[in-house]
Amino acid sequence: MQQLIKGEALVRETWHLLPADTTLDGMSNCDDLIVPLALWLDHAHALKARDGGLGVWLNSDEEVEAIADDLEHFQVVALNFPVFSDGRSYSNARLLRDRYGYKGEVRAIGDVLRDQLFLMKRCGFDAYVIREDRNAEEALQSLKDFSEVYQAATDQPQPLFRRRG
Repeated sequence: MQQLIKGEALVRETWHLLPADTTLDGMSNCDDLIVPLALWLDHAHALKARDGGLGVWLNSDEEVEAIADDLEHFQVVALNFPVFSDGRSYSNARLLRDRYGYKGEVRAIGDVLRDQLFLMKRCGFDAYVIREDRNAEEALQSLKDFSEVYQAATDQPQPLFRRRG
């Protein structure tokens, strides 16, 4: 079972992340679904007509500009980390928050590890699906590893030297 950190708490997952090869056939009308970008691009009209919540997920090689004009339709944008060393989704999170002003949930999925969470939060992520083979309680504590930050980022636009009185 997936372990979800949302905000700064472990919560029960209520969204269904659909696999990349999903089609509209047999899709629930009322469940909260996170659909792959390709499905959104092919069937946006039908997906918007559903009764359930709607989210979209992007692979690290997909650009957030593909959904920039549709962000008001999504409660969740999930960004995939296929391997922990692929950091392209950090840039997409920053673009969502800083350039496009997205206020919904930005969720990290895929190979998400404890050591990444603090930086992910700085880039605009506010939910994290932790790998099943990892300790979610320990990962949750990593969000408190540092009490102060020097550099400006999405979560703190002023660098430390500007915040000092």
